Amino acid sequence: MIRLGLRLTLNGGREAASRLAVIAAAVALGVGLLLAILAAINATATQNSRNAWLNTGTGTSTAAAAKAGDADPLWWLLRADRFDGRTIGRVDVAATGPNSPVPPGIPRLPGPGEFYASPALGKLLRATPAAELADRYPGHQVGTVGKAALPGPDSLVIVIGHRPEELAGQRDAAEVTSITTVTPSSCNGTNCTVRTGIDSSGVKLILSVAGTALIFPVLVLIGTATRLAAARREQRFAAMRLLGATPRQTAMIATVESTVAAVIGVAAGFGLFFLLRTRLAAVDLSRTPYFASDMRLTLRDTLLVAIAVPVGAAISARVALRRVQVSPLGVTRRVTPRPPRAYRVIPLATGIAELSLTIGRVPEGSNGQILVFVPGILLVLIGLVIAGPWLTMAAARVMAGRTRRPALLVAARRLADDPKAGFRAISGLVLALCVTSTAVGIIGSLTAERGIPMGSSAIAGALVGDYERWAADASGAGDGVPPLPQDALGDLRSVPGVGGVLTIHTNPLGTRDPTWPERDSAPPPPAGLASCAELAKMPAFTACASGAQAASVARNFGSFGTYDWEDWPAAWPAAAVSAEQLARLPVLEIVVATDGSTSAIERARTILARTYPGPDLPYTVHEDHADRGSELAGYRQLAYVVVLVSFPIAGCSLAVSVAGGLRDRKRPFSLLRLTGVQLRVLRRVLLLESAVPLLAVAVVAVGTGFLAAQLFVRAQFAYSIRPPGIQYYALVATGLVLSLGVIASTMPLLRRMTGPETARNE
Repeated sequence: MIRLGLRLTLNGGREAASRLAVIAAAVALGVGLLLAILAAINATATQNSRNAWLNTGTGTSTAAAAKAGDADPLWWLLRADRFDGRTIGRVDVAATGPNSPVPPGIPRLPGPGEFYASPALGKLLRATPAAELADRYPGHQVGTVGKAALPGPDSLVIVIGHRPEELAGQRDAAEVTSITTVTPSSCNGTNCTVRTGIDSSGVKLILSVAGTALIFPVLVLIGTATRLAAARREQRFAAMRLLGATPRQTAMIATVESTVAAVIGVAAGFGLFFLLRTRLAAVDLSRTPYFASDMRLTLRDTLLVAIAVPVGAAISARVALRRVQVSPLGVTRRVTPRPPRAYRVIPLATGIAELSLTIGRVPEGSNGQILVFVPGILLVLIGLVIAGPWLTMAAARVMAGRTRRPALLVAARRLADDPKAGFRAISGLVLALCVTSTAVGIIGSLTAERGIPMGSSAIAGALVGDYERWAADASGAGDGVPPLPQDALGDLRSVPGVGGVLTIHTNPLGTRDPTWPERDSAPPPPAGLASCAELAKMPAFTACASGAQAASVARNFGSFGTYDWEDWPAAWPAAAVSAEQLARLPVLEIVVATDGSTSAIERARTILARTYPGPDLPYTVHEDHADRGSELAGYRQLAYVVVLVSFPIAGCSLAVSVAGGLRDRKRPFSLLRLTGVQLRVLRRVLLLESAVPLLAVAVVAVGTGFLAAQLFVRAQFAYSIRPPGIQYYALVATGLVLSLGVIASTMPLLRRMTGPETARNE
């Protein structure tokens, strides 16, 4: 039977070759997606391991330090610098002896006045005016930081050498005797502390959910493709049964056909992955792209895909072709199937209930979260497919009871008689709508919570130097930093694009923070003090009380209330302090209003960094929000990939299903034409048979998608989803219109396939 199955598969004519090509293409797409997800998970782990050395001095290297008793201490200070929205990892080191530990990626420690820069940073230093970047770093470049110390090809890292006495008095500087090798993801918070690294567990969770959402429509496409010319194959298998073939033998032939296509598809999928691996590495999911060499597959991954996918495809094909198990006379396929029952909604309800139970009960580890969320998402998607025929039947019966038009009646009766076949044609698109709604709901809520909810580009481009220390006493008279020197203030004001400089001073008056909400029962913190003349040049919240020269303002004025703007006052209350007294007070924060240009921001940042060379380097409001939601951009990009991939897959499933259904019913349609039914009526019937279940179940799919998003976001982040924007509705409308266009594109086949010659008895 295996040999006969191979002959029928490979030498079965144009029809068999087309079916084989479609199934292989569907499997190749699924395998390529699965391999890309597995490789991205592996690359994230590798990328995270290269972040380990940057956590030196935070407690992560305690065990290693105990074994490094003969090493000379190394002064170590890690800071986060920035340029044009990108983070620069700055490491200042000072050796105390010849045996001080050397970080990975460099051959030796830099001496005073020397530094090593990553390739991307070195290129940036050469291409950027010194006043915007290079003037921040003392000395000259003596080498390049190697790949072993870089998370990605565009990582900006610099290691600067100093004398020990230059770092000994710096806050956050530490003496270390070893370079840590503990990865951020393996730090449990009790024996180590992490300052730098990526949430590989979170990336793994998101990739797993996204992979589930992508693979499921591909499986639907595979099942749809295997049903091409199902009626023709039923006749062939019935003939085999008449010749003495058993049901097991016919099933073996069908399985061989699907397995051959799956094996070809797996090979093509591996080729597709390696062909696109370099481009896949450029996708930014973890703040920086991957090295192409890090997008690798383990032996377990390779064996899992190479073995599991053909087996899964064969099972999917076996289930999809269960109609071929007919009697020798093939009469069972002509019997009207039993109508679906309401119990089909139980899996969908179970999936929603499972996601609901995760609210307040989310496991801490990523593996536990995957075991919670992935089965829930799978149950929702599977439940939608199982419930689809029942929803289709319900919509068809409603339509049949309220119309007298012939096309509507014929379409409604066929959908009511065989709702499974009607829903099968649009099942891929329904899943795409559900996946799209879920992705939009999740990403939209995260963007609303972590984005800049108000203001303009002027607010986003404001530069903030945060120099506050914890207050020394209850009055709030913390130490801060010395007042901004006049020459530095003049340099800032002379930078093209700088509109104003605001200095927030410590508060010896003890006045309360006017932005503290009244509903908060905790005692309010003290305010900062600012000049009203300087406030007037800021992009927002510029008003002082009438006649005031100084005002009590938020100590974190540089946030411009973008996290809690509703509690900020329309005018700042006056403070009883003269301009001369205010100028002598220590500084908590400096805010530089810019026009948002890279030149203005970076020149101002360089001036502040040189004036206050401590561990707290300036940042823009946009960069602050980007840091708080650093993974959001990568997740948004992944959501776009899910949407853009799922819709074409659904379109392919729709085209294959409609064309296959038309081919299976060409004789009944021919008989209808012979009885006088006009061709345009049959075209309407064909269109309605797909459009009615599509529109009916699409409403449920969209609602289910947003409900799943709400449950996931509520459980994982304690947020609520926000209403989608106009882009979502435009996307859904475009997808539905294109789907109807795909259905309409099959109409020319109707005339050719339903001629009088098709109706003859053979």
